[in-house]
Amino acid sequence: MTTPNLALPLLAAAQAQKHVTVNEALARLDGLVQISVKDRGLAAPPASPTEGECYIVAPGATSAWTGWDGDVVLFSGGAWLRLPPKDGWRVWVEDEGVLLVRAGGAWLTLDAALGLLVRGPAVEVARGPSGSSIGLHVDEELLSGLSGSSVTSSIAIPDRAIVLAVSTRTIAAITGATSYDCGIAGEPAKFGGSLGVAAGSTNVGVIGPQAFYAPTPIVLTANGGNFTGGDVRTAIQYLLPTAPNS
Repeated sequence: MTTPNLALPLLAAAQAQKHVTVNEALARLDGLVQISVKDRGLAAPPASPTEGECYIVAPGATSAWTGWDGDVVLFSGGAWLRLPPKDGWRVWVEDEGVLLVRAGGAWLTLDAALGLLVRGPAVEVARGPSGSSIGLHVDEELLSGLSGSSVTSSIAIPDRAIVLAVSTRTIAAITGATSYDCGIAGEPAKFGGSLGVAAGSTNVGVIGPQAFYAPTPIVLTANGGNFTGGDVRTAIQYLLPTAPNS
């Protein structure tokens, strides 16, 4: 007999060697309470496990873990204990630094399980039932060793993007030019004109917002002379919609 939630073994009436059952229950609790696993990418046990280590078994489990795909396993007393998870379990994965939640028979990251937004260079902020979505994006590039009358970024505003701003920071002092403009081909100061050449100078070039219908790189244009040096970090900040999948 075991408990319904954590499968802890129960003592039987007049049972001999009660300590065996009690110790197994304590070992399971020791692994399950405030649970943290080393890894979730292994399909076979590590060669030299440490007492008390836990893992989430990857698909295609073999060896002592055969048939335990997706289960939590605990190395205790020199053997592997299988801890079948239930929906609602939360596990910290040490090698990834992420919190997982068991939901619908699968392990999901916390943001996926709860529909949370997470910080990153590309974040989906809304999704329709047929897969249409809107994403918030930030693309960055360091343009170093500026030279000539203008410099064009290798990153570009994507096709169908709705641009909110293009921001700049002068990382290393610009030489040659007395100031610079930030824009695109044909509109050199679209995101800011006469910007500072001293290290630490910044500009947040807020616009419209405006939709773009072709990939469009950013252009820095020198004023008062050509660029002969300096580094500028640029950031394109935009919304990007997608069509339904079906």
